[in-house]
Amino acid sequence: MAAKENKRTQSQAERQILIERILDAPRELVWKAWTDPAHLAQWWGPTGFTTTIEQMDVRPGGAFKQVMHGPDGTDYPNTSVFIEVVKPERIVYTHEGGRAGDTATRFEARWTFEALGEKTRVTIDMLFSTAADRDHVVKDYGAIEGGHQTLQRLERHAGTLS
Repeated sequence: MAAKENKRTQSQAERQILIERILDAPRELVWKAWTDPAHLAQWWGPTGFTTTIEQMDVRPGGAFKQVMHGPDGTDYPNTSVFIEVVKPERIVYTHEGGRAGDTATRFEARWTFEALGEKTRVTIDMLFSTAADRDHVVKDYGAIEGGHQTLQRLERHAGTLS
């Protein structure tokens, strides 16, 4: 029997952050909230953050450039390149970013959107080059809690769409 798509090998698991939430919104609205820059800017990032979208071309090879603004005034410039976009099921991209002036953090992110009637299971699967890189973003950026907060904000925003 094949492993579930988001399951990783033991060595990959040490380099992975996996966050999942069932959103009280249909998949089509969650997809719209994720792929429309006007909507994405309303929820992207942890609680208290705002986001400025500089470029968003949601297609394989397209760029996604944005700056997250922390509640303390710190800017976090980020650049991503989409690898795979399968409407409305999956978005995969490479990511590079961090605090302005710091060494960039790099990883590959896979967002999956599973329809559950009027709800959607959203899974974020981030894979880092090394376990140390993964541990750095968990410790220094609060990536796990930030991911949960981001999904909570996505759910709230998607619930306002029709």
